[in-house]
Amino acid sequence: MQFEITSSPKKITISIGDKLRLGKYVERLVSYQLQQNENITVLAENVQVQENKTTLGELDCLLLKDGKPIHLEVIYKFYLYDSSVGTTEIEHFVGPNRKDSLRQKLTKLKEKQLPLLYSETCKPYLKSLNLKSEDIIQRVYFKAQLFLPYCSQNIQLNTLNLDCIYGFYITQNELDTFENCKFYIPSKKDWLIAPHPNVDWIKFKELRDITNELLEQKYSCLFWLKHKSGVIEKVFWVWW
Repeated sequence: MQFEITSSPKKITISIGDKLRLGKYVERLVSYQLQQNENITVLAENVQVQENKTTLGELDCLLLKDGKPIHLEVIYKFYLYDSSVGTTEIEHFVGPNRKDSLRQKLTKLKEKQLPLLYSETCKPYLKSLNLKSEDIIQRVYFKAQLFLPYCSQNIQLNTLNLDCIYGFYITQNELDTFENCKFYIPSKKDWLIAPHPNVDWIKFKELRDITNELLEQKYSCLFWLKHKSGVIEKVFWVWW
């Protein structure tokens, strides 16, 4: 069910609004990447499926690949490993603010997002594109960045892709461990990129002041951490 994109443009030559939610921002990036592939024709994107003015859901992308129709769902998530949640590897991964989880996303995908294609309400949308649901292949482009607890980075994952591990996360109590480091808090769209040194780094005290405020707001944040050695890591600070 997983969908892979083979084309890798060296430079993005389109303008994407900075105010888009991260998920929508990623959809625009993926759309651009799809359109660089000569074997792919994008038919429709962000198709709102409505019934009696109520939105039932959205089809991220309908496309032709080598002439075959595909319904593609695009997902990009950030999950942190918390062994206190659930009993399985998948259940242990939660969102940075604990408002969502990998298990919830997979359930929604299976029970709502993918079945939407086969609903009666969706038929007119497909007909307008000369498509029938029974002829369409469903695929998922699911990318994620996973973060392990700072104190337990030797956790062995048996189900999920180890290449998805991008760093670790720390609590407020563990922050002092890095008092000799420098920090940078990227904008949310820059959560996607690899850390690099060419940014305005801040000192520990400034980060501590920021996290104190976030602690009151119960809001986690991602930052880049630069050690004295010059090594840079991607880290989540969590309020919980």
